Amino acid sequence: MRTGEPLPALGDVLAALDTGLWHWDTAAGEVTVDAVTARLLGLPAEQVTLTEAQVRARLHPVDWNEITEVVQLAVAEGTLAEVRIRIMDDRKRVVRVVRSRSKPSFDRDRKAYVLTGSLQEVTEPTPGTPAGRSAVTGDWRRSREAFLLDAGRALAEARSTQEVLRVAANLSMPGFSPDGLAVFGVEGDRLTITGHHGHEPGSDHPFTYMPIDTDYPAAEVVRTGRAVYLSSPEQYKSRYPLTWPLAQRFGRQSWAFLPLTASGRTMGAWLAAFAYPVAFTPDERSVLTTVARMLGQALSRAGTAETERELSEGLQRTMMPKLGPSIPGMSIAARYVPTGGGLQVGGDWYDVIPLPGGTSRTTSRGGRFALVIGDVQGHDVRAAGLMGQLRIALRAYASEGHRPDAVLSRASRFLHGISDGDLSELRFATCLYVEVDPATGVLDVARAGHPDPVIRMADATVLTRPTAGGLPLGIDPDTDYPITRLVLESGETLLICTDGLIETGGHDLDTGWQRLRGILEEHKGDQEELADALVQAVHGPSSHHTTGPLADRREDDIAMILLFREGEGCGCGVEPDTAEPPVRRTALTVAQAEPERVSVARQQLRELLHDWSSSDQVDSAVLLLSEMLTNVLVHTDTDALLLAEVTDGIDGRRMRIEVTDSGDDLPHMRRPGELASSGRGLVLIELLAHAWGVSPRGRGKSIWFELYETEEAGSR
Repeated sequence: MRTGEPLPALGDVLAALDTGLWHWDTAAGEVTVDAVTARLLGLPAEQVTLTEAQVRARLHPVDWNEITEVVQLAVAEGTLAEVRIRIMDDRKRVVRVVRSRSKPSFDRDRKAYVLTGSLQEVTEPTPGTPAGRSAVTGDWRRSREAFLLDAGRALAEARSTQEVLRVAANLSMPGFSPDGLAVFGVEGDRLTITGHHGHEPGSDHPFTYMPIDTDYPAAEVVRTGRAVYLSSPEQYKSRYPLTWPLAQRFGRQSWAFLPLTASGRTMGAWLAAFAYPVAFTPDERSVLTTVARMLGQALSRAGTAETERELSEGLQRTMMPKLGPSIPGMSIAARYVPTGGGLQVGGDWYDVIPLPGGTSRTTSRGGRFALVIGDVQGHDVRAAGLMGQLRIALRAYASEGHRPDAVLSRASRFLHGISDGDLSELRFATCLYVEVDPATGVLDVARAGHPDPVIRMADATVLTRPTAGGLPLGIDPDTDYPITRLVLESGETLLICTDGLIETGGHDLDTGWQRLRGILEEHKGDQEELADALVQAVHGPSSHHTTGPLADRREDDIAMILLFREGEGCGCGVEPDTAEPPVRRTALTVAQAEPERVSVARQQLRELLHDWSSSDQVDSAVLLLSEMLTNVLVHTDTDALLLAEVTDGIDGRRMRIEVTDSGDDLPHMRRPGELASSGRGLVLIELLAHAWGVSPRGRGKSIWFELYETEEAGSR
C-alpha cells in the first residue's frame, strides 16, 4: 500500500462523525480510503490507496460477492448502493459490521464502475425493533440468505405455471412479506394476468387484457424493463393518477412492480403489494429483485415445459392409433411410454391395421388385422418424424394386401430411400409385423432386427417364440424377411414390445426377459391391468396417453402390445373348473440350413418345463430331443418339426415330445460298438423314456417319447 493525495476537506468533517470516505475505480483496480475507513478495515489509521485484492482480503467473501450485485442494481435503477459488510481480521474472524453507502456510475467508454461513498460502523439490529424487520431471527443476513436459498430451490422444482405461482404465493420474505401478489404476462400488445394471490375472485377483471401503453406501473415495467417502487398511496396517486382508482380499493400501502426476465427478455411483471408502509431499502430491493429474477426464470422453464408437453401429447395422439372396436374372441391392450426429457417423443411406435378381406373398421366382424411394433434409431424429433413416415408407409403396404414379408421388404426400401444415399443421414428401424387371423388364432410373423414375440400360455407359462428374421429396416433395401407361423391358442396372450421394456435399468435381453417373465407368470388381472403392471415394474406409473401421467425419468422409449385370445365360454382367459385342463404346447421347425436352431429347440423345451418337479427328467428330455433332431438333420435331407406338449392327468402331468420329418426311412434299434459315433439315439430313448414309438405319417414319419412326472402315472 502507498500513501495517496489528500482527500477533500469534507473528509475532516466526516471523521468527526466517525464516518469514513472512500473512492473506487474498477478500471484501475484501486480503492483510495481515508484514515477512518482504513481503521474500520482493520488497517493503520492513515489515508492510503489499496488494491482491490487488499480490500477484498479484509471483507467476508460472501459480502464481497454481494457488493457487485448491489452496485449493478443501483446503477440500473439510478439509486444509492447500500450494503452491510462484515470486516475480517487476519485470523478470518468477524471483528465488526459496517454500512457502506455510495452513488455508483458506469463509464461506458472505459467499461468500468466509479464509486465514491461512505463507511460507518453499525450494530446488529435487535429483534422486535423497526430495524429488526431486516433480521427475523436476529441475524438479518443469514435469514435472507436462507430465504433466497429455499426460494430458489422451491422455484427450481416447480414444473408448471400453477406450481410456480403456488410457490411464489407461499414465500415468506425475511422481515417484510407482501400480502398481495400478481404475475402479469404479455399477449401481443396487451397485459394479462397469469395468476394472483391475496385478491378476491374476479378482482383481476379490470387488469385483464390491459393495453400495454396504459399508464399503469406493471405496463411501464414491461415497456421499460425497470422496476417501479411505490412506498405510499400518495406516491402511487401522484405518479399514476389514471390507474390509482384501480389500486385504491385494495387498501394496500406500498407496492413493488418488478420485471420478469428470461434470456435478456422482459416477459412480464411481478407485483408485490404490502398492507403496511415499506421504505424499499437497498437490502429490500435486492431481495425483491433476486426473487423476481428467479420467478421469471421459473416461469420461463415452466412455460417451455408446458409447451413441450402439449406438443408431445399432440404428437402422441396423432401418431399412436386408437385400438378401435372390440374384436370377437380377442382383446388388445397397448402402451406407449416416451423417454424423459426434451419433447418426450421418440422413435418407438405401435399400430393396429385392418387388412383387406376384413372390415373397414379393423375387425369388428372378425376379419384379419396386423399388429406392428417398431423402433426407429434415436430419441429426437427426427426419429419421431421418421417414425411417422414409416408408420404411414407400413399401413399403405399392408392395406394393399401384401404378405408380412413383402410389407417389411417394401418398408425397408422406403426407409433406405429417405437418406438418398447419404450415409450420414441413414437411420434404421427394428420392426415386428404380425398378421392375425382371429378365427383360427394363426399368427404370421415377419421380423426385422426386433426382439422375438412372447407367449403367455393359459396356465401362465411364458415362452419366448423364436422367429426367423432379417436386418433392421433401412440398412439393406434387398433384405428378405421370412415368415414364421405361430398359433395363439385359447387363453393365451401374445406380447410384442420394443427393447425399452426389456433393457431399462441396466438389464440385457436375457435378464430383462427374466424380470418380465416373473410379472407375466404371477399376474392375475385382465390385459389392461397386465399392461400397466409391466410398465410400472420397469418405469413406474404408466404414461400411455389414456391411462396416466408421464413418469419423470426414462431411459428409453417403450411401445408394447398385448393380444389375448379368449377361452371357450370365458372372456378372461381362465377356464371354469368343469372345463378340460389346458394343454401347454410349443412347436418349432428346424431346417436343414439352420442347425443352430437345435439349441433354440432345447431352450424352448426347458422353458416349457420350467416348473417340472424333476430336473433330471428335464435334462433327459432335452438330451433325447437333441438326439432326435440331430438324427433328422444327419440322416435325411428334410426339415424337422418339433411338437412338445405338457398335459395334466389324474395321476400327474405328462410330457410328450414328437419330432416329425418327411423322410421315408424308419429308424431302427441298433447296438453300436464301443467306438461308434452314432446309433445310440433309440438306445437312449429306450433307457430314459417311460414310453416311446415311431409312427408313419403318410409321407414321412414321427418319433415320439413320453415322460411322467410321477412313477404312478407311468405305470397306468
